[in-house]
Amino acid sequence: MTDERPGPSRDTWPIAVCMHGFSALNAGGASVHDAPAEAWDGMFAQLAGLGFSAVELADNFIRPADLEPSRRDELQAIARAHGVRLLSVHVQRKSVIEPGRGEQNLAYAHRTIDAAAELGLTVFSTGLHQPFTAAQQAALWFWTAQGPVDPADADTRRLAVSRLRELGRHAADAGLPMSLEMYEDTYFGTAESAVSMIEDIGLANVGLNPDIANLIRLHRPIEDWRELHAKTLPYANYWHVKNYARDEAADGTWFTSTPTTLELGLINYREVVAQAIDLGFRGAFLLEQYGGDSLGVCATNQDYLRSLLPAAGE
Repeated sequence: MTDERPGPSRDTWPIAVCMHGFSALNAGGASVHDAPAEAWDGMFAQLAGLGFSAVELADNFIRPADLEPSRRDELQAIARAHGVRLLSVHVQRKSVIEPGRGEQNLAYAHRTIDAAAELGLTVFSTGLHQPFTAAQQAALWFWTAQGPVDPADADTRRLAVSRLRELGRHAADAGLPMSLEMYEDTYFGTAESAVSMIEDIGLANVGLNPDIANLIRLHRPIEDWRELHAKTLPYANYWHVKNYARDEAADGTWFTSTPTTLELGLINYREVVAQAIDLGFRGAFLLEQYGGDSLGVCATNQDYLRSLLPAAGE
């Protein structure tokens, strides 16, 4: 996952923005996925206006695998007209070991890889997180309620490794890296387990998305963020970045967290970005934010993140 070649510079390093700042449904209840070209045009105009030059297609907004070829062409043309690159696709909450839907989700992921290659995307990203539980849907912040938990039995873990290796080989054939997102209560929910999964999959194009912020926001005891990064960054090939302010009682009786900027949260990104680059990380970043003006915070975070990256010639 690490790369000894010189990396891009501060001004050229690929940094994409998430789509969380848009509603997945319009006022009439229609999906963004099915929206007319005018609606897509308005979205990309906003992104360009905020200074973003790349976007991750999250499949809860737009599913490249389920777009007709003409609509894929339309999406690409609209993005290019605004100077925004379709950088990556993220398949989320469609685990290949989800009970009753694993095989269906696997087939969908294969179709997404094909669509990503046709669109010229540069990263296929996914993970093992599953759809929200009713409690998560009802919570103010979904991470404060218990979600699905990957089973501890060895057979299910072997199935996860086998199916993810199958996707990784397909991605490699399509010329794409595959990145697997760290997420609580999955086989990518701790540093040790995530690294073990990557090593067992055993493909050069398959690495980690070390989204440690998914873990530090939990209202429970957590691993130290420095140790999490130290163990996982050597395997990173794509990186969702966000941050949370966190507080907790010394006796473990309460925990709290809230979204904030990259600069102000618990994780010191100045420290871990430098560490990642020293380790050879050359992958793209993806800016995420929940709550408030998501796009506005991501714009602030982009400026901060670029300030942490090496200038040309350094």
